[in-house]
Amino acid sequence: MMSDTNTTTTFSESEKDIFARDQSGEIISLNDPEYPQLFKVIQKAIRTTARLNTLVTDDQQEINTVFSELIGRKVDDTFFIIPPFYTDFGENITIGKNVFVNHACTFMDRGGITIEDNVLIGPKVNLITTNHPIHPSERRATISHPILIKKGAWIGVGATILPGVTVGENSIVAAGAVVSKDVPNNVIVGGIPAKIIKEIQLDY
Repeated sequence: MMSDTNTTTTFSESEKDIFARDQSGEIISLNDPEYPQLFKVIQKAIRTTARLNTLVTDDQQEINTVFSELIGRKVDDTFFIIPPFYTDFGENITIGKNVFVNHACTFMDRGGITIEDNVLIGPKVNLITTNHPIHPSERRATISHPILIKKGAWIGVGATILPGVTVGENSIVAAGAVVSKDVPNNVIVGGIPAKIIKEIQLDY
């Protein structure tokens, strides 16, 4: 009998389900035969964010329980979020330890959003992983690319991070910035489009 130890399963492009295709950057049409599966998760996000944003409590454990339901995995006990919070999907959000998310943030996460440990997210921050194709005939379709916020980063109030961007360790995105390109470690960026303002000098 052959052992299946250390074997991996690979899929051709045609064998990927719509969730894998969406996260791999494929154009997803509203007419895709699998789109109803995707839409079910969107509907769940609508229902769960409505519950989250209407909780009459300051019990962070209760808030975190509903947020964990939204993203489909338990957040660490050190996670702190101030509702309201908005998302179009929810299940592609990954949150590290000691993360703070202030109020009225929007995470459009179909492409995947990963927030590492010790990250601060200011009020009204937008993390947007989904875009539309340029050509008018395809514009109602979507195309998604992941966002990664590395450990120790601070995203200032009202900043917008666009699809495919990585924000480096300990870096700061200034208030109101629009970030369209990767941010290196240990820098401050600001403006539209965001550019490096200065380096952060570490004493350790």
